[in-house]
Amino acid sequence: MLDAGAAARALGSPHAALLGRPTLNPLLAAGRTVWSQVRGTLTEWVTDPSHRQTLLPFLHPLSSVTLHLPFEVADYVDFYASEHHARNAGAVFRPDAPDPLPPNWKHLPIGYHGRAGTVVVSGTDVVRPSGQRKAPTDPAPVFGPTRRLDIEAEVGFVVGTPSRQGHPVPLTDFREHVFGLCLLNDWSARDIQGWEYAPLGPFLGKSFATSVSAWITPLEALEEARLSPPERTHPLLPYLDDSATEPAGYDLRISVAVNGHVVSEPPFSAMYWTAAQQLAHMTVNGASLRTGDLYGSGTVSGPAENQRGCLLELTWNGRDPLELPDGKRTYLEDGDVVTLSAWAPGPGGLRVGLGEVSGRVRTG
Repeated sequence: MLDAGAAARALGSPHAALLGRPTLNPLLAAGRTVWSQVRGTLTEWVTDPSHRQTLLPFLHPLSSVTLHLPFEVADYVDFYASEHHARNAGAVFRPDAPDPLPPNWKHLPIGYHGRAGTVVVSGTDVVRPSGQRKAPTDPAPVFGPTRRLDIEAEVGFVVGTPSRQGHPVPLTDFREHVFGLCLLNDWSARDIQGWEYAPLGPFLGKSFATSVSAWITPLEALEEARLSPPERTHPLLPYLDDSATEPAGYDLRISVAVNGHVVSEPPFSAMYWTAAQQLAHMTVNGASLRTGDLYGSGTVSGPAENQRGCLLELTWNGRDPLELPDGKRTYLEDGDVVTLSAWAPGPGGLRVGLGEVSGRVRTG
């Protein structure tokens, strides 16, 4: 790990004040031109041998440092952008429906506002939440710890440059406002969620914890990973129509492990709705952006069974338990450690690694 603030002061960088702050928020607010300048400077420092001796005192093994939440979260929004996940979840929850997708799914990115105050950094324990739950055959709801604690493998996008209220952000301005991305685990209590979510959507089943990486990867570092999203099957309204814009999908290869055992490898390239479309939809009603806003992609799932991004899908709501070296799993047990990791194609055949997200389940 490079102590960028200390290195900037030692090397007389004009960005020393931004890099020396306890969170990324001042840098996020500085805008795209400064983001590019700072990234270029840091890249030069760590690749030019002439800086090696100066930088050595500011390089620390990761094992010797404590990682903190990298930015102060302003607002948090979570989407539902994978068609594979939406179809699987619909088939689980609505097995008799003629179409597992809601009728609006192909017309807009579905999302909900979450709780910014419970976003935590990787490595933070996640306390098993309690709440009301009611099985279809139960005569009345009961209260207690969730029995169906799940994970959702997602990608989070971090807003840098704010916008004015009443001024929607168009698709073409995505890269002017979003600084970078990170891995995100949207922990979910499926039994609490199932009882409470009608008619207004997720609440206590989602708001107890959301884990993010301690590292935010700038969009500029992912140029080689950009690609077009899957073919759209329905005409889009003009503010979401990206047929004439630059590719806004990303080729991110995600891995999900439970207690060190890989259970899924969901591909972000399969996401139907892009982060640019999500941002455009999130602001089309005039809602403003703030520095530090975080929005999640929704569960990342692919077409294959080993590409499903949550236990709800992987075990088909507990019907098909996973076989792990330490026993079967339908949902998470106390003591389980979930780790998300990922990489993206980089220049010259190299890989760009994303910071991992890990969390251990424990009782309160």
